[in-house]
Amino acid sequence: MLDKKLKRQRRATKTRAKIRQLGMPRLCVARTAKHLYAQIIVSGEKGDKVLASASTLDKEVKAGGANANNVKSATIVGNFIAKRALAVGIKEVAFDRSGFRYHGCVKALAEAAREAELSF
Repeated sequence: MLDKKLKRQRRATKTRAKIRQLGMPRLCVARTAKHLYAQIIVSGEKGDKVLASASTLDKEVKAGGANANNVKSATIVGNFIAKRALAVGIKEVAFDRSGFRYHGCVKALAEAAREAELSF
C-alpha cells in the first residue's frame, strides 16, 4: 500500500520525465505546511541549473505581503517568479507541479505567473 507522499512522488516523476522529453525549462513548485517555493530550472548535460527562484521566505516577496502558504501568498510568488524569469530571458516554461493537485495555492501561483506574461 502506497502512502500519500509516495503517490505524490510517483506522479512527480512521471511529469518530470515528460518535461525532459520536451526539452524546455520548467517552473517547479514546492509546497510545505508553512511556505511555498517556485523555481525556473533548466536541464542540461551537466545537470539541472536554477535560473530564477521565488518563495514566501524572500525579503522582496514578504514586503509584498506574502507570509504563509496561502492563496494570497501564492499569487505574489507567481508574480515574482514570472518577473524574474522574464528578466533572465525565459518566456515559455513547462509547469511542474511536483505531483501536487492543481487547485488552491498551486493554481493561484500558475494563474498569477500566466497573468505576468509567462506562458505554459
